[in-house]
Amino acid sequence: MQDRPVDFWPRSLPRHLTVPATNLVVNLDVSAARYPDKPAIIFYDTPLTYADLKHEVELAAGYLQAECGVERGDRVLLYMQNSPQFIIAYYAILRANAVVVPVNPMNLTEELRHYVDDTGACTIFAAQDLVKQVAPLVGSGLRHVLVATYSDHLTRPTDLDVPEFVAAPRRAVEGAGLVPWGDMLARGCHPGALVAGPDDLCAMPYTSGTTGLPKGCMHTHRSVMYNAVAGVQWFGAQQDSVALSVLPLFHVTGMQGGMNGPIFIGGTVVLMARWDRDTAAECIRRHRINATQLISTMVIDLLSSPRIDVYDLSSITRLSGGGAAMPDAIAQKMHDLLGIDYVEGYGMSETIAPTHINPPERTKKQCLGIPIQDVDARVIDADTLRTLGIGEVGEIVVHGPQVMLGYWNNPQATADTFVDIGGKRFLRTGDIGKVDEDGYFFMVDRLKRMINASGYKVWPAEVEALMYRHPAIREVCVVASADARRGETVKAVVALKDGFAGRVSEAEIIDWAHQNMAAYKSPRIVEFRDALPKSATGKVQWRALQGS
Repeated sequence: MQDRPVDFWPRSLPRHLTVPATNLVVNLDVSAARYPDKPAIIFYDTPLTYADLKHEVELAAGYLQAECGVERGDRVLLYMQNSPQFIIAYYAILRANAVVVPVNPMNLTEELRHYVDDTGACTIFAAQDLVKQVAPLVGSGLRHVLVATYSDHLTRPTDLDVPEFVAAPRRAVEGAGLVPWGDMLARGCHPGALVAGPDDLCAMPYTSGTTGLPKGCMHTHRSVMYNAVAGVQWFGAQQDSVALSVLPLFHVTGMQGGMNGPIFIGGTVVLMARWDRDTAAECIRRHRINATQLISTMVIDLLSSPRIDVYDLSSITRLSGGGAAMPDAIAQKMHDLLGIDYVEGYGMSETIAPTHINPPERTKKQCLGIPIQDVDARVIDADTLRTLGIGEVGEIVVHGPQVMLGYWNNPQATADTFVDIGGKRFLRTGDIGKVDEDGYFFMVDRLKRMINASGYKVWPAEVEALMYRHPAIREVCVVASADARRGETVKAVVALKDGFAGRVSEAEIIDWAHQNMAAYKSPRIVEFRDALPKSATGKVQWRALQGS
C-alpha cells in the first residue's frame, strides 16, 4: 500500500476496518431491535418504522420461499424506482438467502431479457408501471412477478410535489404469475432459517463495458458489508443521522450510501423517487436532513434555482458524491452558501461503491480522494504493470475487501479484468489517473469507451448491440457528444443498408432507439455516413468519430 502522510488521513479513523461477519440482513435485525419505533424511511412525509420495515421484509421473504420456491443462492430481480418497496424487497431477498439483482427501471423489455436469461432468475419484484415491460418475459424464464404500487406507502397527507407515477392508485393486476404486493403480504408466510453467510453471494449489480452485454458483478455479503460500514464511518454518521436518499438505489452509490449504510447505523432515510430540487430543498428543511449524496448535475440544478436564497439548507453538514467531477465555480458557490466542501469519491459497480473518498476535513477539488481503509490502490503502466510515481499518468488498479469476486458466468471477462501484482489480485479499473504528492488520486482519462450522461454511465458497445436490431442499420458507432446540460450526451454515427438512404431519417432512428432502450442511453443525436472509418484490421475507429 502506498504511504500517505498521516496529516491527510481522517484523524478519527483507524487504518483498518473490522466489519460484521454476517448476512447483511442482520443489520436490519439489529437496528429494528434497537430502534423499533424510529422511522427507518420517510417517503413523501409517510414514515415507516424499523419494526414495520422488518415485519414487511419477513412476510415478503416468507412468500419468496413458500410460494416462489426461492432457495439459497437463487437470483431475484429487483426492478423499481426508489421507494419503501425497493428497500423491503432488497432485504427480503437477502432474508430468503437469495441474491439481489438490481435492474435500472429505465430499462425496457429487450434490455430486461438479458438479465432474465443471464441470471436464470424466475422471480422479479416490479412496480406496477413497469409490468408492461416484464409481461412479455413471463413464461420464458420468469414465473413470478411480485407487483408493487408505490402509493401504498403514501398513507399520510403531504403538500410535497409527489411524482404522478408514485401517487398513482393501485391498478388491477391480471395475468399468469402476477401477484399484487398486498396479496403477497396477506399470505402471512414466514421465512425459514437464515443460512446465507458472509461469503455467500449478496448482490449482483450489472455493469457494461467495452464489449458485449452487461455483466453481473458478484458481490458477497462480506464485500457489500464492507462499504456499507466504511461509508458511514468515514463521515462519522450515527443513529440520529438523517440522510436524503435520491440517488438511484439500483446503483451501487445510492444502494450503499442511501440505504445499506443508514440501516447499519439505525439512521433515518428521507427517500425521494426522483430528483426534484424544490422537493429536495423542502425535505431538507422539514426533516432537518444533515447529509446527502448528490451527483454534480443535481448540485448544479439545486444551486441554479431562482429560489436558492429562500431555501433553508442550514441543517446540511455533509454533501458528497461522485460519478463526474464537480466544476470549480459550483463547488465554490456551494461552499459560500453552506460553509462546507463537496466531498468527492470514486468507486465502481465492481467495488460496490467507494474505494477512494476525500477526507472531509481536507478535500481537494475535482479529485477522487484517497484510498479508504484496507484498500491498496496504485497507478500502473498498463503494459508493464510497473507501479508509477507521483504525477505519472497510468491506469488505476485497486485491491481491497470490497472488490467483487468476478463476473457472473463470464470467466474470460473476469480474467481480463484482474491482474496479479506482487502476489496480490488487483482490479483493473480502466480509468487513467495520477497520484499527487499527498496521496490523492485524480482522474485523467478513460481506457474504456464510456459516456457520462448526467451521471449515468452509458457503454457504447451495449447501445450499438441494441441499435443493430434496427432493420435499416448496416453499421453504427456510438460516441460521446458535448452537452451543456448533461455534460455528455449519446451520439450514433450510422451507415445505412443499401436501399434505405432517403427512406429512413435521423429522427426516425432516434425515435426507434428511444422506444427500444432506456432513455438515458438512447442516442439524442444521429448522423448518417456512407461508411464508418476503420483501421487496417477492420475495427471501427471510434476515436476518429468522437469529436466529429
